[in-house]
Amino acid sequence: MNVRGLLFDFDGLLVDTESPARLVWEELYREHGHELPLDSWATLVGTIEGPFDPMGHLEELVGTPLNREALTSRRREREFALIDLQTLRPGVEDYLEEAERRGLLTAVVSSSTNGWIEPILQRLGHFDRWRAIVAANGDAARAKPRPDLYLDALERLGLRADEAIAFEDSPNGIRAAKAAGLVCVAVPNPVTATLAFDEADLVLESFADVSLKQLLERL
Repeated sequence: MNVRGLLFDFDGLLVDTESPARLVWEELYREHGHELPLDSWATLVGTIEGPFDPMGHLEELVGTPLNREALTSRRREREFALIDLQTLRPGVEDYLEEAERRGLLTAVVSSSTNGWIEPILQRLGHFDRWRAIVAANGDAARAKPRPDLYLDALERLGLRADEAIAFEDSPNGIRAAKAAGLVCVAVPNPVTATLAFDEADLVLESFADVSLKQLLERL
């Protein structure tokens, strides 16, 4: 491969926002005497719509409507507080520094929103490191596992699919990258570590396990 660009998912890959999100939902379920079904929860990782509605499911278990507005407000406040404690996942900083040394183009490609991604990157001091931040911004028709976000990122960076590597942490993200014709490296997080990553070209336990130099040589 003549690699000229690196495309990174955001939630759970660059920053582990997935663990706080699941933890808060687990707390909410247990508060009402139930357990969050983790298999169902996993279908939501990496996308913005899915067959599982956690609040609706909790209401079914409880057997009565809940004060969704109040619970959502409290849940989000708790989730944001936990995410504010997160830093870049191990090895990510080294990848970004090596990419800069090699003159590689980098982009964030996420089913989330710019309004979610950018403040976290700014807090961590990494907002200006990206050539592009491509987000679904609530548009389910563009969200992963559809390839649209990756195709958009390639166009913005002026790259062909065979000139870039996608990094993902979820099956939904991997499907999107492969549908766009990209080589995809999976780097699971604690929430997604038990999921199937058969469609990925390579699976790493951590960015810290294999340097970008070693990865490019391998590919």
